[in-house]
Amino acid sequence: MIEWRHLNDRVAWREAFEELARRKLRTGLTLLGLVFGVGSIVAMQAVGEGSRREALRLVEGLGLTNLVVEAKTFDETSLRELRARSLGLTRADAQAALDVVPGAVAMAAEKRLRTDAVASDHAASDAQASAISPSFFELGSLRVAEGRALTQADEDALAAVAVLGHQAARSLFPQGGAVGQHVKVNHAWLEVVGVLADRDLSADRFQGVPLGLESNRVFVPLASGLARFRLQPMEDEVDRLLVRVDAPERIGEGAQVLAALLKQRHAGADDYSLVIPAQLFAQHQQTQRIFRVVMSAIAGVSLLVGGIGIMNIMLANVLERRREVGLLRALGARRTDVVAQFLREAAVICVAGALLGVAFGIALAYAIATLAGWDVAWAPLPIVVAVLLCTAVGLAFGVYPAKQAADLDPIASLRTE
Repeated sequence: MIEWRHLNDRVAWREAFEELARRKLRTGLTLLGLVFGVGSIVAMQAVGEGSRREALRLVEGLGLTNLVVEAKTFDETSLRELRARSLGLTRADAQAALDVVPGAVAMAAEKRLRTDAVASDHAASDAQASAISPSFFELGSLRVAEGRALTQADEDALAAVAVLGHQAARSLFPQGGAVGQHVKVNHAWLEVVGVLADRDLSADRFQGVPLGLESNRVFVPLASGLARFRLQPMEDEVDRLLVRVDAPERIGEGAQVLAALLKQRHAGADDYSLVIPAQLFAQHQQTQRIFRVVMSAIAGVSLLVGGIGIMNIMLANVLERRREVGLLRALGARRTDVVAQFLREAAVICVAGALLGVAFGIALAYAIATLAGWDVAWAPLPIVVAVLLCTAVGLAFGVYPAKQAADLDPIASLRTE
């Protein structure tokens, strides 16, 4: 008979597989803790990364280095009282912000126009109209897919031109070819000079802040919109201001200066709100970190349970295989050979549990995404870490039973019935 120490690794690994296969139910139950632990980590990573990327995509609509000022809405009585002190948001506020805020490199303004009807020669639409300054597209991360954007020349000439959002263009011109044609917004006919690319955002709000719904809008030059469309008495000249800062580290200082500037210009009237997209994204990331900590704790408990299961099955195997261990030692197997054989069995359980856990985690992530309407995204490093962590836990819990087997007295083990 071949001595144990001369058995090659292939035979040893095959024996490890065969030994676990003989106890299918026990092995399967032991795998569950590892499968759930690794699956939780994989699913958490996919959902968390998908949420982070989607949040970043949403907040880009506001601009990570932008400061956003939104006009507040009031009932007529409150508005009348406020207008005694403040004219509301104006284009002059935007220019003052550009002149005063540290690091400010660009500004844009938007006025949401009262829209009663939008139509073309082909169809009608429920799109809303907005008058914007020429830099609004750049600061709002909006890209023109067809034609051109609005320019300063359009602003200066009060041009009767418009850029359509993707959805508005599809509803007004079902056959395509919107550029060069005309649309009627309320009483005014406008020439379409461009169509925006579809950003296909999954939400129209981020952390409670509206993202503009630009896909279903008709954009006209700001000066032209203010001149051609009727405004209600006492309403703000503009509804939203965007101020871009040249560096992320200057956002905090810029926000403080802008808040002080607006407070002074509006005589302390609380008729606007200052939104800092970078802070909103940081708050979202903090929420995600808490989510990851909780899920990591759950996954850690599952792996711990799996490790305890491995120790349990290995100790049971040691008791059942005392005669086998004694025979191996009699054939020349060293204590290190016995330890290695039992650790191989623990490694087989770990790797199998890790691979099944990865498959389970992928399925779980897509199930969560389907039911909750979330996005998923994958990064290879967390998956590799989960597999290695699972293997390390299993081997750590397998060391004690392996040493117990190696410490058995060969003669006493051979006498075991």
